[in-house]
Amino acid sequence: PYQFPEKLIPLFVTNALDGESLPLYGDGMNVRDWLHVEDHAEALWHVLGLRAAPGEVFNISAENEMPNRALTEQILRLLDRPADLVRYVADRPGHDRRYALDPGKLRATGWRPRVSFADGLARTVAWYRERRVWWEAIKSGTYRDYYDRMYGGRLAGSSAAPREPGA
Repeated sequence: PYQFPEKLIPLFVTNALDGESLPLYGDGMNVRDWLHVEDHAEALWHVLGLRAAPGEVFNISAENEMPNRALTEQILRLLDRPADLVRYVADRPGHDRRYALDPGKLRATGWRPRVSFADGLARTVAWYRERRVWWEAIKSGTYRDYYDRMYGGRLAGSSAAPREPGA
């Protein structure tokens, strides 16, 4: 909720709602570790309550690693939209293949995420579906210029099939 629609989930949800292309980088197999915002906020409060040493590091993760392609498929299913909205676009130079964290130290303190990935994604999709006025205003104007700079040239050379790494 309230995430600017330049990021993967809000971008793909709002684009799918409008019947627009979903620009998926490379082969779509970049892996991300997904955590619902409520769990993230609760983890921060939990860490603050630990009175840990200044500078001590606690990785916050729900260990929901998932390739972007699989996440995209789930978004399309939740919105009952066709898979042909996906457009595989040239990957960004230096784009990280995997973002994932080990939350073992934080888990040892008793913290656990409460929102399952499926529930969190469904709630997030519903949030954007119910707040079209909010995101439509954001996606107009200067955001459109940003979107065109980031994806315009890539969409022109896009395909319906994934790109192999390094292609």
